[in-house]
Amino acid sequence: AHHAREHLSTEVPLLLAKHLVDNRARPEIARLLNERDIYIIPMVNPDGVEYDIEGGRYHMQRKNMSKNADGSTGVDLNRNYGWGWGGGGASPYPDDETYRGPAAFSEPESNAVKTFVEARPNLKVMISYHTFSELILYPWGGSNDPIPDAKALKAFQAMAGEMAKMTGYTPEQSSDLYVATGDTCDWAWGERGIFAFTFELTPKSMWDGGFYPGPDAVATTFQANIRPALYLIDLSDDPLRAAQ
Repeated sequence: AHHAREHLSTEVPLLLAKHLVDNRARPEIARLLNERDIYIIPMVNPDGVEYDIEGGRYHMQRKNMSKNADGSTGVDLNRNYGWGWGGGGASPYPDDETYRGPAAFSEPESNAVKTFVEARPNLKVMISYHTFSELILYPWGGSNDPIPDAKALKAFQAMAGEMAKMTGYTPEQSSDLYVATGDTCDWAWGERGIFAFTFELTPKSMWDGGFYPGPDAVATTFQANIRPALYLIDLSDDPLRAAQ
């Protein structure tokens, strides 16, 4: 829930936490819980989420609820990260849906993620859940060029390909969808060396429900995404081994 209207992106990590707890006696889950550090942040943009459902109806809110200098509301939190901030695919105009904010990490929400990540130098993999389109995206998002580290790129592509088989989603470099600078995963990889993926969850298109696919989508979307999450948790000791 970097983006307020993407409610499935909160349901999936919450259900992941429940799945790990409910199945902690299973050997494969017990091993991950014993050998890995697992952090789950189910909601980055709570003020935006609350506004999006205010009054018992959806408001199509994407941004947070910051008050901008021109009187408009909101910054696109997924354009507010420091790596490549201010480039293509991120608007300088406050009333735009992709407004990048007045400076990198100007928002308390993105700055909280930054602080959290920087305090945990052992982080190796990350999933940033979004909706929708059924895609598995890897850096760069802010450039059409591939990442320059050939070994890491091979691992990224191997992981994305494997997780695509598990979900039926399409794997691709993030900029193949569209160029967007200042996003979470570019920062996580570029600044911290974390193998970071954006999952664009169910549905595939606006015609299938778009940002609001209904409650029936929660369970089926989570079921499609259990294996990728466990797969990445397992690889977090050494993500490069994905390409071996």
